[in-house]
Amino acid sequence: VYGWQNTYDRYKRTYPDRATMGILKFDIVSKEQMGKEVYFIVGKWHLKREEKGDIGGFFTLVFRKIKGKWLIVADHTS
Repeated sequence: VYGWQNTYDRYKRTYPDRATMGILKFDIVSKEQMGKEVYFIVGKWHLKREEKGDIGGFFTLVFRKIKGKWLIVADHTS
């Protein structure tokens, strides 16, 4: 999914209510500074849901400092 609005729209479709949304927990597995203004993060996530069952997986993020703000410029979750 590319772009803020597309990401938001997908989120609303995937998690239409509180029961489906559940409680999200995540842990950072590793972080590596790739340059002065770039970090590569690997983590794992777990979503606890009473009705639909628990799910989890891993994610990778690339953070880049742009105009003084740290922003996620790439996100992969599986």
